Amino acid sequence: MMPGDGRVRIRSFTLGPVQANGYVIVHEESRTAVIIDAPHDPEPMLEAVEGYRLAAILLTHAHFDHIAGLELLKRETGAPAWIHANEQDWLGDPTRNLSVLVEPVVAPPADRLLQGGERLEFGGLSFEVRFAPGHSPGHVVYVIPGAVFAGDTLFAGSIGRTDLPGADHATLIASIRRQLLTLPAETAVYPGHGPATTVGEEAAHNPFLR
Repeated sequence: MMPGDGRVRIRSFTLGPVQANGYVIVHEESRTAVIIDAPHDPEPMLEAVEGYRLAAILLTHAHFDHIAGLELLKRETGAPAWIHANEQDWLGDPTRNLSVLVEPVVAPPADRLLQGGERLEFGGLSFEVRFAPGHSPGHVVYVIPGAVFAGDTLFAGSIGRTDLPGADHATLIASIRRQLLTLPAETAVYPGHGPATTVGEEAAHNPFLR
């Protein structure tokens, strides 16, 4: 199940006022789709899953820019939302999801809770869930062969913020080293903001990891 092998396709969408990335992963043979993160104004993601069975909406964490589109996605598709148990209460709480600082976001509750370490199977798609706190206390990343959906842990040339409530710099660095840099160097990193990169590129050149 390698991205680009003809069976699995990954599409990225940069949406909303803070330019958050959301991803649509589809398995062509089974006509199954999974969405990762739900930024503001997710209508383009809805268009991308037309003709597929949307099996799940997988959230990396519950900051407002990654959950603002969840209500619309769930209402239009009926797909279940998954999030780490540490942040289940953040979805409906504008103070915890930080939207109180801008325009309050009250997202619907999650349907499934994660702890980290799970393997999720949807049609021909298989995701390994890795617990990677530091940017937030319930952050997870989702791994498929050849790619990791990193949320706000690791960016091209940077890392997630740790000056937010519930964040911790040392914890984030440990999570990146343990959960992302242990992947093969050629693994594509699809972050929550900015362009894609690779594990090898960040291990060699990211100034925060030296």
